[in-house]
Amino acid sequence: MAFEMNVKMIPTSPLIRPGYVPPGPAINPLGALADLPGKWVGPGFNQIWRPFFPVATSDRFLELNLTKETLEFSASIGSIPNRGLLQPDIELFGIHYLQQVSDALTGGGIHVEPGFWVTVPATTNPAEPATVVRMASIPHGTTVNAQGQAFTVAGGPVINPVSIRPFPIGTQPPAVTSVAFPPFNEANLSLPSTFRSPNPVPPSITQAMVNNPNSVLTAALAGQTIAQTTVLEVSTTVPLPPNKQPPQPPASQVPTAPNVGGGTDNIAFLQGGPAGPNANAAQMTAVFWIEHVAAGPQGSAFLQLQYTQTVFLNFNGMTWPHVSVATLRKQS
Repeated sequence: MAFEMNVKMIPTSPLIRPGYVPPGPAINPLGALADLPGKWVGPGFNQIWRPFFPVATSDRFLELNLTKETLEFSASIGSIPNRGLLQPDIELFGIHYLQQVSDALTGGGIHVEPGFWVTVPATTNPAEPATVVRMASIPHGTTVNAQGQAFTVAGGPVINPVSIRPFPIGTQPPAVTSVAFPPFNEANLSLPSTFRSPNPVPPSITQAMVNNPNSVLTAALAGQTIAQTTVLEVSTTVPLPPNKQPPQPPASQVPTAPNVGGGTDNIAFLQGGPAGPNANAAQMTAVFWIEHVAAGPQGSAFLQLQYTQTVFLNFNGMTWPHVSVATLRKQS
């Protein structure tokens, strides 16, 4: 599927910002997003606890997918003016993207997501540092606005373990260790289950991958030398007073910058009625690593994009982590 977006955002009137000087040609307003425009392709792994009807049989079904992914980013769409009332106007700069994910074993499509990544300058109202934002629309009926920080480090990424272990809604998730085994038969690949797919599980999906999906990312880095990594950490979590705090993701997934924006929104079917949600996407956290891989045994230098994403799905009194990971290479 071809992907191209030539629309440019042009302010209808000048931004009201005393002393404002437009960025010169040597400054890329995309900042940490500058390496993203283009097409990225590669494999990944997806795990999701799905609700199961009727509940009397089982409330859950574990779907495991080895994936193939194409993630395409447009060129900069130009200046996006945001008008200020309590502070001068600001400009966002961003790119449009289209994510397409299919099952590597069956070829069936499992995810399509259009959206935007944008940069936000430091602001005085609210008092926040420069941030990045990912805005996504998922056809299941969920929209996502996730905000966080971007920074660049020498060398490769730090990839902490992540777990699909569920926990009661409104409580803190369990601590994540290198092996966080969910207490359900579906997650134990040595036990047969009719509430798991694929069935049978192929040898290419291992217990280590189920216990810690991020192990797929670290395995992909074997033999590589990463010269530089740009980290994009975003979350839909909105800070609240201590007595109103919702369940928080593991510390390794929480952006370190202040974050007073963002959230998820779901259609009525997902939110459910008085009896509870069908599958409400309550929260999303994600970390993207843009890696400059040095030339070596694998060939010449190239750009690599890795990510881990956790969506908290709420149903039947529990929060069920849905984890997706991928390792993509930028196409020339």
